[in-house]
Amino acid sequence: MTAMTPGSNLPLTAARVAVDVTAPVRLDVSGLLLAADGKVRSDADFVFYNQPAGPGVTHSAAPAGGDTITVDTAAVPDGIEKIVVTASLDAAGATFAGTEPTATVRNADDGSALASFTPPRLGSETALVVVEIYRRAGAWKVRAVGQGYANGLAGIATDFGVTVDEPAAPSAATPQAPPAPPAPAAPPAPPVAPAAAAPGTGTGTGTGTGTGTGTGKVNLDKGRVSLQKNQTVSLVKGGRPLLGSVRMGLGWEPAFRGKNIDLDASVIAYGPDRKKIDNCFFGKLMILGGAVQHSGDNLTGEGAGDDEAITVHLGGLPPEVTGLVFVVNSFSGQKFSDVAKAYCRLVDARTGEELVRFDLTHAEPRTGVMMAKLIRQFSGEWEMTAMGEFVDARTVRGMVKPGGQAL
Repeated sequence: MTAMTPGSNLPLTAARVAVDVTAPVRLDVSGLLLAADGKVRSDADFVFYNQPAGPGVTHSAAPAGGDTITVDTAAVPDGIEKIVVTASLDAAGATFAGTEPTATVRNADDGSALASFTPPRLGSETALVVVEIYRRAGAWKVRAVGQGYANGLAGIATDFGVTVDEPAAPSAATPQAPPAPPAPAAPPAPPVAPAAAAPGTGTGTGTGTGTGTGTGKVNLDKGRVSLQKNQTVSLVKGGRPLLGSVRMGLGWEPAFRGKNIDLDASVIAYGPDRKKIDNCFFGKLMILGGAVQHSGDNLTGEGAGDDEAITVHLGGLPPEVTGLVFVVNSFSGQKFSDVAKAYCRLVDARTGEELVRFDLTHAEPRTGVMMAKLIRQFSGEWEMTAMGEFVDARTVRGMVKPGGQAL
C-alpha cells in the first residue's frame, strides 16, 4: 500500500475502488461527480448518507467505522471527469484541529489496500476535499488533495454547484478561524419595520404550566407553557424579556416499528421585509456570526430526547433579523404520515429548563412542516408561535417562501 502526500497521484489498478474515510470523531462523507467544468450536473450527482447512490458511485458504512464512497469506473458516465470524496465534521462548531482523518483506497472486489492518505497540518477547517478519483487519457487515477474549507459542507457544495442552500456563503479554501459564539447582549434597537407578529390566543393557566386558553397572550411567569397550533407565548419572565441563549429541540419517532425516519431540522432567518437573510441546517451548522448553531444531523429519529437541536443566542442576533422559522423536512421523501410524536420545545440553554412545548397532534402525507416561529417585537422581546403547517418541500430551500409568507 502506498502512503500518499498532498498533490501526489497513482494509477488505479482496479475498476471498482472503495475509499474509506475514518477519524476519531464522527464524519459526514460525500462523493460528488464533477463534469469538465468542475461542477455537478444536478443534485443527483451529490452522493451522501441521505442519497446513497449516484451514477457509478455509492455511499455506505466503512468496514472499520466511518464512511465509504465506492466508485465503479466502468459505470461512471462519459461526461464525468472526476469524483471528489469529501468529509465534514458532524459536531456543531468543531474543527479538524487535532483530528486526522485518513482515506484508504481499496480494491472494492477483493478488499486489498491500494493507497492511503492523511491530510497534514489541519487547523480551523470544518470540511475537506480528501481525495479525488479522476479520468486522464482514458485511464483512472487517484489524487491526494487535502483542501480545507472553513464553512463546512456548504462551502464545498457551493464550489461544486450543489443547490442544497440558497444562497450559500462563499467558500473559503484557505483555512479561517470560525467565529466564537457571541455573549448575550443588551436588547437591540427595535427594527424599523419588523414582521408582523401573529395574534396571541392564550393566557397562562394552572400552576407550574401555562396553556393558551382564552384571550391575551401567555408569558413565562407561571412556568413551562404548552402551546396548541397557532397559539403564541411571549418570551418574557418577571417583566423582563428573555435575551439569553435558548435551544429549540425537535424530535420525532417512526409511526411504524422497525422503520427508520430520517428528517432534517433547520431554521430560516428573515428580515423586516420577510426576505431570507440566512438559514442553518445540517450542511451549514453555524450562521449569523455564531448566533445560531445546529447540533448536526440525526439519521433515524430513534431514541429518547431531541433528535436535532438548534441553539439561538437571542441577544446576539443582528438587529436586521426580525423572524426565525423552524422547519423539518424529509429529504428522502418519506411522508409525515409515517411520523409519530413530532414535537418542538424551547429550552433555556444555560439551565436546561424547558420553557415552551408544542406537540404536533396531526400529520399529513407531505414532506415538510413549519413547526414554530420566533418574532421580534418593537419593544425588543421575542414571541414564539406554534405553527404545524405542512408543505411539499424536501429541503430547507423549499421552505423559504412559505416560511416568509407565514411571518
